[in-house]
Amino acid sequence: MSTQSEPGNDRLDPGLSAIMGERRQLINLAYRLLGSLADAEDVVQETYTRWYAMSPAQQEAIAAPGAWLTKVASRVCLDLLRSARARRERYVGEWIPEPLPDRTEWTNGPSHGTTVDPADRVTLDESINMAFLVVLDSMTPAERVAFILHDVFRYSFPEVAEIVGRTPAACRQLASSARRRIRASQAPATPIAQRADIVRDFKQAWEASDIDALLGLLDPDATAIGDGGGLVAAALRPVDGGERIARYLVDVVAKAAEVTLLERTVNGQPGLVALQDGATVLVMAFDVVGDRIKRIWAVRNPEKLRPWTTG
Repeated sequence: MSTQSEPGNDRLDPGLSAIMGERRQLINLAYRLLGSLADAEDVVQETYTRWYAMSPAQQEAIAAPGAWLTKVASRVCLDLLRSARARRERYVGEWIPEPLPDRTEWTNGPSHGTTVDPADRVTLDESINMAFLVVLDSMTPAERVAFILHDVFRYSFPEVAEIVGRTPAACRQLASSARRRIRASQAPATPIAQRADIVRDFKQAWEASDIDALLGLLDPDATAIGDGGGLVAAALRPVDGGERIARYLVDVVAKAAEVTLLERTVNGQPGLVALQDGATVLVMAFDVVGDRIKRIWAVRNPEKLRPWTTG
């Protein structure tokens, strides 16, 4: 899609520039609603397609183009979420939200001046945390959309109601229900520096195939989930228990060709990335509770890792 103005004019059309300036905002929103960067980009493309399908007169009649784009993108996401169950039934193995390759692209959001209790807010940084996204995935489509629009992007409930097709009171209840799910899943936060140290120790223990060291870092009730999408080898079901995970990881190292593990930020948290022949073949996100790793999400599906290699 071209963002250039008419030939001979070396400046962007101000109206076009403003419309295209909404793109990052729309990607931010759609990713949080869908848990997939690829799907988010498709949603944004569809949203702009609908905008440019209108006549200039129809476009000019829209008082707030940014709000219109957000409404359309949210509704497209809602439709996709409603059909996600059928798509997931065809997915091979476990499904994990697509990891983001660059946190810095996802930290700016709108401010609509909505007054709410700060305790009922999550920041944009928090809302890309893998554990957060996994909980979002357990919500109903309406819950997820209402919660993200109101609690994360600060849209009022009347605005949310217009998008979701419910009353403001119903949307308030949806967001409240989603908020309870988030709170029930949250453990006391471990300082980011401590999390980084634990992930670094895990990396070193894994590279050394040190089962005892891994056991010291993994919670006895830890869970590891792999996502290969049926395209590469990955555990088809979660691996439960610290000892089982440790032995599974050591077995993976013994069978794998030479890989390089790198310490990288994954969805705003300390994580690991594995490279093989210059390509990213694994991205791992961690949920650290206290001084132990409680959950591991290992994404191996190459379609979900494409941004990590090409970006």
